[in-house]
Amino acid sequence: MEASKTIQISSMQTIHGLARVHHSTKQLLSDIEPFCIAVIYHQDLDELAAEGLIAAKAQAVINIGQIMTGTVPVTGPLMLIENNIPIYEMEAVWASAIKDNTPIKITCEGVVVGKLTVPCTPFTKDKWLDLYSHAHDSYHERLLNFINNTLDYANREKDLVLKPLYCPDLEASLEGRHALVVIRGKGYKQDLAALKDYIRRYKPVLIGVDGGADALLEQGHKPDLIIGDMDSATDQALQCGAELLVHAYSNGYAPGLKRLEHLGLNAKQLSASGTSEDIALLLAYDHQCERIVTVGAHSHMFDFLEKGRKGMGSTVLVRMKIGSKLTDAKGIALLYGPTQHYSLISQWSYALKNGIRKLLLRFK
Repeated sequence: MEASKTIQISSMQTIHGLARVHHSTKQLLSDIEPFCIAVIYHQDLDELAAEGLIAAKAQAVINIGQIMTGTVPVTGPLMLIENNIPIYEMEAVWASAIKDNTPIKITCEGVVVGKLTVPCTPFTKDKWLDLYSHAHDSYHERLLNFINNTLDYANREKDLVLKPLYCPDLEASLEGRHALVVIRGKGYKQDLAALKDYIRRYKPVLIGVDGGADALLEQGHKPDLIIGDMDSATDQALQCGAELLVHAYSNGYAPGLKRLEHLGLNAKQLSASGTSEDIALLLAYDHQCERIVTVGAHSHMFDFLEKGRKGMGSTVLVRMKIGSKLTDAKGIALLYGPTQHYSLISQWSYALKNGIRKLLLRFK
């Protein structure tokens, strides 16, 4: 069934569309059609997810639960509102009422599914401002909790960096080369585009961390190695011919293997604590790469809070170990100016960030 198109709506007009439902926003965005109504489960909607929803031309977003909690100053919800994509919040108790690929409509009374009307609440710009201000004002309290969590887990996970991380059967040649590790983090598209000359000159080993493999392919680069739990890379990326390395838990359990077996793909397995991003960096370091460059890496508190992680213990340890070999390319596209490397969405996002502080000061 094709999604229904609709004209620009106001809060009192009815929105008709095909509901696309998924617990993972990443997975939903991989096959959503234009003008659908996206039904997501995304607390504290980040910019990356908002950009995806805007690019997918979703005509409305229904979030199961809170789209913004007031603990993280995310701008994703505001990006949707400013791009004329209305947001509605629905209590989790009603989640099962909306099935994937079913027609629904949103009225002033709620979400109409067949003969059932499910209550929902519009998420407004004023509500975003209140929650953003609260998150901004509670920054130091949040930072203290984040620091304590980070130190606690760093102490527990120190063996991660004290022992070399080797994959003896690895086919990719890393020793003495540059490694470009790509993660689908904030600004990854623009920063990767800005490294075009670097890639042409140094011909680094291209390592995609889960969805980072798709980022490389989008820019015309075939990844040499894909590392992760294989939950957010597309089938097309996994089948591109790259060497696959599944990140398993410390106990050896690797849930990503099931998906690869279903696709008929062979993979190697590496068991370690920490994030897949950490494992990719350690692997490049311990296999004697000369230089490690990251794109889209998570490096500060809000990066991790947006991902639902309350600390960054393993990440701190890894960066302590690899030291001067690491070059973080986060934000490198800013050096070239937004008109050269930024998409229209990213230009708007960049302008938004610069205006938020003035907005907050005005409401003090």
